[in-house]
Amino acid sequence: MARSEVALESVQVRARNIGGIDRTAVELSSGVTLLRGRNATHRSSFLQAIMAGLGSTRPSLKGDADEGEVTIDVDGETYSRTLTRRDGRVVFEGEPYLEDPTAADLFAFLLGDNEARLAVARGEDLREVIMRPIDVDAIEAEIAERTRERDAIDERLSELEGIEAELPRLESRRTTLRERLEEKRTELEEVEEAIERADADLEESRERREEIDDAFETVRRARAELEDLRFERSTEEATVEELESERAELEEELEAVDAPETDPDRIDDRVDDLRERKRELDDTLGELRSVINFNEEMLAGDELDADLAGDGGDGSVGDGSERDVTDALVADGDRTVCWSCGSRVERTAIEETIERLRSLHEEKLSDRNELQSRIDELSERRSAVVERTRAIERAEGRLSEVASELEECRDRIEELETAIDEKRAEIEELEAAARDAGGPDYDEVIALHRDATELELEIEGIEADLEEVDAEIDDAEATIAERDRLEDEREALTEELVDLRTRVDRIEADAVESFNEHMAAVLDILEYDNIERIWIERRERDDAGGRRETARTESELHVVRSDDEGASYQDSVAHLSESERAVTGLVFALAGYLAHEVYEDVPFVLLDSLEVIDADRIARVVEYFEEYAEYLVVALLPEDASALDDGYDVVSDI
Repeated sequence: MARSEVALESVQVRARNIGGIDRTAVELSSGVTLLRGRNATHRSSFLQAIMAGLGSTRPSLKGDADEGEVTIDVDGETYSRTLTRRDGRVVFEGEPYLEDPTAADLFAFLLGDNEARLAVARGEDLREVIMRPIDVDAIEAEIAERTRERDAIDERLSELEGIEAELPRLESRRTTLRERLEEKRTELEEVEEAIERADADLEESRERREEIDDAFETVRRARAELEDLRFERSTEEATVEELESERAELEEELEAVDAPETDPDRIDDRVDDLRERKRELDDTLGELRSVINFNEEMLAGDELDADLAGDGGDGSVGDGSERDVTDALVADGDRTVCWSCGSRVERTAIEETIERLRSLHEEKLSDRNELQSRIDELSERRSAVVERTRAIERAEGRLSEVASELEECRDRIEELETAIDEKRAEIEELEAAARDAGGPDYDEVIALHRDATELELEIEGIEADLEEVDAEIDDAEATIAERDRLEDEREALTEELVDLRTRVDRIEADAVESFNEHMAAVLDILEYDNIERIWIERRERDDAGGRRETARTESELHVVRSDDEGASYQDSVAHLSESERAVTGLVFALAGYLAHEVYEDVPFVLLDSLEVIDADRIARVVEYFEEYAEYLVVALLPEDASALDDGYDVVSDI
C-alpha cells in the first residue's frame, strides 16, 4: 500500500476570508474527515483554505474582503499564507507547507475544478496532465551535465590509454639514457686520468700549475654558459613556432565566424516589450481565474443563501431589499438572482457566461504561452549573438597578444644569437690564453681539458633528460592507477543517464499501469451494470518537425461496455454518465498521486463535488481512497454522509 510517509497526529486549520468563510478554526485527525452540510455551509471554502495553507494558489479570496489568511499547524510546525487583493488580482504570500504545489493541485486537491478530473470528463489527452509536474527542462539539463561529465571521463580514459601505450617507450628511453650516462662517465674518467698523467709528466711550479688550472676552469665555465645560451635560443624558437601555429588557427577562426547582424540591445528592447505584454496577460489571467472560481462556487450554491439574504457584501441583491430566501429559490428552479447585477436570470445564461470566460481564459493562456515561447526564442538568439561577439573579441584580442609575443620572441632570439657569437669569440680567446699560459708542452693537456669539459656538459644534459624521463614515468604510473576509479565513476554516470533518460517514460508508464489497475478494482467495487472495463492505452504518434520525425506518446482512454446479451463493444468516454466520469476522473487523479509519489510530500487528499455519485458508491470510493492518504477530507451532503462509516470524524460547523 502506497501511503503518506509523513507520520502525523492532528492538524489545526485556521482560516479567515477564504472563499465564503468569514473566520473558522478546525482540528483534523488523521484518517477520514467528513465535512457534512448543505450547500452554502462553506465546505468547499474550507477545502480551499487547506489548499492555500499547503501551498496552492487556486483558492479564492472572499468577495467582500481585501485580504485573508490561512494558518496550518502540522506536526509542531506552523505554516501560514496571506491572500491580498492588489490591482484586481489575488496575491499569495507567506510560508506554505509545499514549495511547489503543482503535483498536489493535480492529484491531491480533487475539488470540482480539478484539472485531472476535468481532463477525463472532457476527453482530453491525459498524458499532458500526467507529465505536467515533471520539470523536463531540469531533467534535460541534468542529462547534459552528466553527459559532459562522462565525456570528460572518456577523454581522460583515452588519455590514460595513450599514456599507458607511451610507457614502454619512456622506459626504453630511460634504459638508453642510463647506458649513455654510464658510457660518458667512463669516458670522462678516462680523460681525467689522462689529464693527471699528462700533468705528472710536466714539471711546473705549484703556482704555475694553479694558474693553468684556473685558465682551464674559466674555459669550462664559458663553454657551459654557451650551452645555456643555445638552450635558451632553442626554447625561444619553439615558442615562436607555437605562436605562429596559434596565429594561423586564430586567423582561420575569425574567417569562419561571421559578425552578428543584430544588435543585442535591439533584442533586449523587443524582449522587454514582450515581457510587459506577458505581465499584462498574467494579470488578466489572474483576474479571469478569480472571476471563474468565484462564479463557479456561487453557481454551485456554496454562497447562494448568503447572497440572496442581502448581507451587504459584494454579493448583495439588487437594491438591498429584504426577501425570503426560500421563496426566492422556489419561485423558479431554473432561474436565480445574478450576484453581479442583482437581476433574476436563467441559470443557463450564467453557465454560458462562465463557459465564455473559460474560453477567453484558454485563449489568453494560449497567447501568453506564445509570448513566452517568443521571449525564450529571442533570449536564446541574444545569447548566441553575445557569445559570437565575445568569441570574435576574444580571438582578435588574443591575435594581438600573439603578434606582440612573436615580436618579443624574435627580438630575444636576435639578442641570444648575438650573445652566442660573443661567447664563442670569448671561448676562443680563453683557449688561446690557456695555450699561451701552458706553452707548447700543454697543447695535449688543453685538448684533454676541452674533451673533459664537453663530456661534463654532455653528462649534465643526459642527467637532466634522465631526471625528466623518470618524472614522466612516475607521473604515468600514478595516472594509470586512476583507471579503476574513473571506470567506476563512468559506470555510475551511465546508469544515472539511463535512469534520467527513461524517467519521463517510466513515470507515464507507471501512471497508466496504476490507473488501469485501480480502475479495474474500483469498477469491481462499484458494480456498474454494463461497464466491463475502463482503461488507458499508451500510443506513439509521429510528429513531423522540420526535416526529422519525432515520436511522442499519448494516453487514450477506452471504455468497454456490454449489451443486454453480454456482448462487449467499444464505447466513447463522452457516453459515460456523470457518475461514471466522476469516478474515472478520481481514479485517474489517484494514479497520478501514486505515480508521482505525491504522498511523500503532502499527506492530504481532498475530495469534493461527489454529488453526481450515489451515496453507496461514494462510501465505497472514500473507503478505497482511505488506504492512500494520511488525511482524507471529504465534503458531502448530509444524505451522502449518512451512508459512510460511523467511525469517521465529522465536521458540521465551519
